[in-house]
Amino acid sequence: MKKVLLSAAALLVASLSFGQAKWGIVAGPQFSSITAKNAVLNSGKETSSLLTGIRAGVTVDIPLADEFYIGTGLLYSGKGGKNKDTDVKTTLSYLELPVHFMFKPEVGTGKLVLSAGPYLAYGLGGKIKDTGLGDLDVYDDEATVLKQKRFDAGLGINVGYEMPMGLYFGLNTGLGLVNTADNTDNDRSFKNTSFGVSVGYKFGGR
Repeated sequence: MKKVLLSAAALLVASLSFGQAKWGIVAGPQFSSITAKNAVLNSGKETSSLLTGIRAGVTVDIPLADEFYIGTGLLYSGKGGKNKDTDVKTTLSYLELPVHFMFKPEVGTGKLVLSAGPYLAYGLGGKIKDTGLGDLDVYDDEATVLKQKRFDAGLGINVGYEMPMGLYFGLNTGLGLVNTADNTDNDRSFKNTSFGVSVGYKFGGR
């Protein structure tokens, strides 16, 4: 995973040297949930209540052809969920790398932005709170059967609008495709799902 992130950083630096890449900053609220299966013995499948976090970072649109781009960047992504029947909640912090195929046709005075593609993510930190045992580190053995792996990956879809002066407004969603459960006994699994609103500014490039 470290090699992937280093490769991403190299890609961003290379993009800057071309001068045609369009850079940006985005930020906004993100609403996430965890779909867990057999989180405890024979508990079945359950999707948590939504948890509000933040998604923010740097984006780069690398031109491929007229109106077509590769959309990437590095984003902080706050995810997690709250148990529907208790006060137990899981908060997760990821460093996320999207690699999207992007289509930006002119619509009105600006550009419609449509993008979809995979993302890779690395867990920076995470807590399970209000368990009655204090806050547990979700990446530590103290979380026992609730322990999770740091690596995650999935599919992202974004829809937005880029105005001539560079302002950007968008909707984003992410569907986790990786089972992040560290202990997969009894067919145990955890998967992240999220959606959010982004506001940003894009500059340079074309």
